[in-house]
This record gives sequence, C-alpha cells and structure tokens, in this order.
Amino acid sequence: MQRTITLSTFSLLLGCATLPFYSTAEQQEETEIKFAFYSSAWGENTDDGLRLVAFNQSQAPIRLNSIELHGSEEQTESIFIDLGLEVPSGGYADKDIDYIDLLSDDECIDRTMSENWKLVEISNYTLNPSVRNLIIENTDSFRIYQCVKNISTSWTNLNSNQLVEYDEWVLFHFETRRDL
Repeated sequence: MQRTITLSTFSLLLGCATLPFYSTAEQQEETEIKFAFYSSAWGENTDDGLRLVAFNQSQAPIRLNSIELHGSEEQTESIFIDLGLEVPSGGYADKDIDYIDLLSDDECIDRTMSENWKLVEISNYTLNPSVRNLIIENTDSFRIYQCVKNISTSWTNLNSNQLVEYDEWVLFHFETRRDL
C-alpha cells in the first residue's frame, strides 16, 4: 500500500520531531476524545475546584484515565491528573476535582494574565466565540488569546479493554477583562 504525505502532514511530522519522544504514546493529529477544564477560581482568587467536561467521539464507551500536562521548561514539573472518568460513546461526561494550579511556571500564561486577560478554559480543541454562544459587539472588549502546552492523554476502550495513549496539545483560552 502506497502512502502519500501532504504538505500539511509533512509540516505536522516536522513539528512533532521537535517534541519530546514518548515510547508508549502515539502522536495523533485528531483525537477521538475532546475535553475542557473550567474553574471559577481563575483570576478570581478563590479556591474553587476544577471541572472537566469530556466528549467521546468514538464508537465505544471509554474511560478517560489521565491527562498529564508537561512542564514548559526543563526545571518545571509535569502535572499528572488521575481521572477515571467513564464517557459513553457519542456522549458527554463531567467530573469535579480539587483545584490544581495549571497556570504557574509558564511564560506565556504569566505574561497573558498580567495583561488584564482572564482564563476561560483549557481544552484540546480550538475555541471559537460561537462555541460559547457569544455575540461580539465590541472587539476591543473581547478577544481570544491562546497559550499552548504539550500533554499526554490516556484512555481505555471499555468494549475491548484496549489502552490508548497519545501526545497532543491543550490550548489556554483567555478573554479580556471588561473594565467596569
């Protein structure tokens, strides 16, 4: 069987060559599990927890085992989040967890938070204002700004008991704070 590599596939492969190599994980261009973290604690100086919402696009129920956010620099520790969240095929599930600081020790996040931006969500998909049902009347008061972090995701197909591990990216989505 002959495979053709397109320019976008080549660019993706070239970009992946600069990422750390994980022998047990495979790099996936499009993942079957979409998820987002939310917290009212971000920018509000509260101790509210995190909420994870996951969507399973696969044909089988899955258990989202864990998500590990890799440190931005060599001296920065990775953050491992053990989940054990079962998500039905074609369905959603959510889980509340204790607050974990996902924002520290990252230059992009630090710079963005100091420039009057508020973190809205951390997800493995691109956020579009229409996703959040927002009508943008004044583009000076609402903008989306993103920081990116490498992660490893682990989930199990509950029909076959097959473990799937892959590396991907999460995007930190920010909105400008409204001046009151």
